[in-house]
Amino acid sequence: MKKLESKAQFDQAKQENSVFLFSANWCPDCRFLDPFMPEMEQTFSEFNFYYVDRDEHLEIAQEMNIFGIPSFVAYRENEETGRYVGKERKTPEQVTAFLETV
Repeated sequence: MKKLESKAQFDQAKQENSVFLFSANWCPDCRFLDPFMPEMEQTFSEFNFYYVDRDEHLEIAQEMNIFGIPSFVAYRENEETGRYVGKERKTPEQVTAFLETV
């Protein structure tokens, strides 16, 4: 998963088929995703996956109305195609179901 470095990179990535994972190192529910996200990236290889550290990119999180983490937002050609937003722990089955719809 690519780590988002800047707002410019975020704006560029939205032009692609991308999934943004808003997260933070201190978040235990976010860390729960770590073991199975590499498999998700392989299964859904049509997307570019980006890790967005919510604390480093607070302005993007606020702009996107991301107030709970971990959260996912998907884009295709600069159009948001779906979001799975909330502060609850997400299972592999829930993430798969979300990615299948976007």
